[in-house]
Amino acid sequence: MAYLLVFSVCLALLLASISLWRYGCIQRQHPIVTFSVLTAWSFSFLIVFTIPLDVTSTVYRQCILEQNSTKSTAATGHNGSTCQRPWGMVEDEVFPNLWRIIYWSSQFLTWLIMPLMQSYLKAGDFTIKGKLKSALVDNAIYYGSYLFICGILLIYLALQPSISLDWQKLKAIASSASNTWGLFLLVLLLGYALVEVPRSLWNNSKPGFTLQYAYFKLSKLSSEKAEAEEHVDDVLESLQSASRAIPPRHELRTALETIIRKVPTELMERARRVSRDDGSPVAVPSEKALVRLHRQVIKSLQTLQRTEALWNVQVNKVLHLEDVAKNAVSLDHRFKTEFPKHRTGFARATYSPTMEWYWECVVKAPFLKVLAVITGFLSCIVVWSELTFFNREPVLSIFASVLNLAKHNYDFVTIEIFSMMTLCYLCYCAYSTVFRIKFLNLYYLAAHHQTNEYSLIFSGMLLCRLTPPMCLNFLGLIHMDSHIIKERILETHYTQIMGHMDVLGIISDGFNIYFPMVMLAFCLATWFSLGSRALNALGFQQFMLNETIATELVQEGKDLIVREKRKRQRAEDAIARRRDNILNTLGRDSSGNILGKYKSRNLDAAGSPVGPGDDLVRHGDRLDYATNGSRTADISRSLSDEINERFGVSTNVTVGFKGYSDFGEEDEGRGGRSGGPAQRGFFDDV
Repeated sequence: MAYLLVFSVCLALLLASISLWRYGCIQRQHPIVTFSVLTAWSFSFLIVFTIPLDVTSTVYRQCILEQNSTKSTAATGHNGSTCQRPWGMVEDEVFPNLWRIIYWSSQFLTWLIMPLMQSYLKAGDFTIKGKLKSALVDNAIYYGSYLFICGILLIYLALQPSISLDWQKLKAIASSASNTWGLFLLVLLLGYALVEVPRSLWNNSKPGFTLQYAYFKLSKLSSEKAEAEEHVDDVLESLQSASRAIPPRHELRTALETIIRKVPTELMERARRVSRDDGSPVAVPSEKALVRLHRQVIKSLQTLQRTEALWNVQVNKVLHLEDVAKNAVSLDHRFKTEFPKHRTGFARATYSPTMEWYWECVVKAPFLKVLAVITGFLSCIVVWSELTFFNREPVLSIFASVLNLAKHNYDFVTIEIFSMMTLCYLCYCAYSTVFRIKFLNLYYLAAHHQTNEYSLIFSGMLLCRLTPPMCLNFLGLIHMDSHIIKERILETHYTQIMGHMDVLGIISDGFNIYFPMVMLAFCLATWFSLGSRALNALGFQQFMLNETIATELVQEGKDLIVREKRKRQRAEDAIARRRDNILNTLGRDSSGNILGKYKSRNLDAAGSPVGPGDDLVRHGDRLDYATNGSRTADISRSLSDEINERFGVSTNVTVGFKGYSDFGEEDEGRGGRSGGPAQRGFFDDV
């Protein structure tokens, strides 16, 4: 029975679902986007988890072939050991069908469906037909260069007398082109991550460094937040000008109302108050101008909400690191916080203040240092093996040496565990870099449900393009690709389905073998922080020790957190006064039974259930201290307070949700949007 294969499928789906829940907001996303991204991530994880099973199956088949070819014994291999069927062995006909479905489905998603979805999402048109047209035009321009290159390659192959073009050759060309592009991306990502992952773990083990870096990030986020607010103001000013220019019964008024419904009510009212109307006539904008304005409104509001959420998360992180620094010198082995967080009964019982103190102040730093040493050792092995895996005699690749020893003894458990550990580390390095890519705020995976659909689709495309060549590269590292080591061996089903990248001579003769050596250059550049120094020289501030700009930004971050503490303290005082006023009001009630009635029913003053030890009677207008949809009883200052203070309560209604707010309540009931519910359409609510 294929127990391990079923387990791999479930594990891949679980990891993809958890990642999608962490980065996206499923309630807001269109179901098609959610399904596509979940499929792309699940297939990518499934390839990684299933390759070790394919390797084990190949070793077992090789053992059977050697048994059949041995005349001295009928039941033993060349070393006298019996070929025992591996636990969880998959039948031979399963893997070819599985790889065909996974590979070609993921390629169909990453090269056709997802690019169209991306273009559709960013289109500012007001109809489905207009959005589809814009998406097709964008992708026609995008793929025009690829078709031109493919045409040249096809002409080149057609002119070669020794090569006959058929359907198998065309599939091999498409696979080679995709895998070559993925290999280029893999070298870039691994060249950075193989150095940065151990270094980040080591730096995170130093509380002083971590706190300084947190101050630095807080200062940068403050600048991004201010720019996002200014951009929103500019876009809404343009929207107000268009609103004044278009008469109520004009044919473009419907399109304008579609844009206005994307903007929270309080933001529109604020824009009306600060707008400058000098009474001069304004020309009526064209439909194309409204399309551009629509696109700007969507992007600016998404950026504003994301930066506000990330600001609040970073503030909480800085406050926690400051608490760690204070508790590290405390003689009382109980973790104390300046702004206590409310925990549920289970978390309170399993993660007590004493346990938290020992973890944060005693165990965490050595644990991270041990992980840094282990990952640093693995990174050195990967780099060495990438430089030497093409050498067959003697075997210089460490991964190939370990697998050859396990194959010689037919130790299937060691093969599966070692292959899984190696692939998981390669994937962690590559995927963690993908999930941290930030390119001009266009592609940005932000945790805490703050990633827009455009960036989610982009990450799904990257994983689908990156995973197949990474697995092929791994098979080359362990010498299970005959076209790399130039030896006839039994290959995995994965390699048989994927084919070899030897249709084009320029690819097979050097690029796919020697190009991974370039990884060493990227690793050295990362080790000496050449990229950060170059970005600093270009004006993009990076955290560099003993740099003047970094020191100034760290000090600015300290000043910002001091002001944030004062704001949170004022918020706590306001809540305490409100609580006292409620208690006094209930205590002066003539019946004298109101408070007892709520407590007897285990309800608070707002009608919400409370625990038996909760003596705080909350008001019906209680504050929601949340980050994009999560409700907690934490009295610390939140994203909601930050946005409400600047723009009003309705800004917390997430842009693009289909008539519902973050907490699942209808916007119409809360007044969260102006002009009634927006017209529903395919991706029209983005």
